[in-house]
Amino acid sequence: MKRDVKIAVIGLGGVGGYIGAALADTYENVSFAARGGRKESLEEKGLILHSDCLGERTAYPMRVVESVRELPAQDFIFVCVKNYSLEEVCDDIREAAGADTVIIPVMNGTNPGTKARRHIGRGTVLDALIYIVSYTDEDYEVFQKGDYAHIHIGLENPDGQEQAIMNEAAELMRNAGLDCRIDEDIQKAIWKKYSLNCAFNVMTAYYSTDTEGIRNHQERLADFKAILYEAREVAGAKGIDLPETFLDRQLEHFINVQEPDATSSLRRDMDAIKRCELETFSGYLVSEAGRLGIAVPVSKRYYEGLKEKQIKLEGR
Repeated sequence: MKRDVKIAVIGLGGVGGYIGAALADTYENVSFAARGGRKESLEEKGLILHSDCLGERTAYPMRVVESVRELPAQDFIFVCVKNYSLEEVCDDIREAAGADTVIIPVMNGTNPGTKARRHIGRGTVLDALIYIVSYTDEDYEVFQKGDYAHIHIGLENPDGQEQAIMNEAAELMRNAGLDCRIDEDIQKAIWKKYSLNCAFNVMTAYYSTDTEGIRNHQERLADFKAILYEAREVAGAKGIDLPETFLDRQLEHFINVQEPDATSSLRRDMDAIKRCELETFSGYLVSEAGRLGIAVPVSKRYYEGLKEKQIKLEGR
């Protein structure tokens, strides 16, 4: 992989910051798209990463821009924004994407790749997800906790050219020290992650707590498991089979391995009274369940409770 490959990273929060630091530390022509205080911080002191996987590092991109509209056509564009910002960002990406640009939305939700393909209309958009515990602090420094941070990429029924593109994208990330895996069934992989997010994000936000605050309470832990299995039912109705053994392993990892102080972006955003991804998790799951005629009583109870909590927080 050439060191001068043109790479842009949009969204320099916990996920984008982790990916961006690795890429900018490896390749010469990396651009970050950020605004406000984060842009100023990146320009003044670079991107500071404290990572259990990658170690301590400060990465300096070639340039920091407010929008990728300011950039020439890129070879790779990583999109690491909140789900509700995707359509707006796609308008910008269209100006920086050529026919050969590879666009990788590493985001929450089940269909950012589909949305990006529809709105951008050029280049190759991969489906992707990441398993990671990461966040930024008030100084815009990025923290990654735990011994895992693996990125999955894929496409449904790829042809030979698309397979070559995925191989190239994986090589790009692996050369930078990122753990990237190509999934043969990317939709199943996305729903595996999504089922976990539906439980972890929702419950940590509802109780304003962390891993320890869920797994040390039997009632909360029972609800956590119930949401996992409700998400499995919805996935099954959509033709995506999530093995029961997999969900049991997810639960076992949550109980015995996951960092006790790990929490979610949904919890942090709601507590800070910021725009959040409640609809990406609870809202979408409850809506799809209703459309498919599936009962999801636990997910629905937490969704309605979080909407009430959101109203109270915004009114305080």
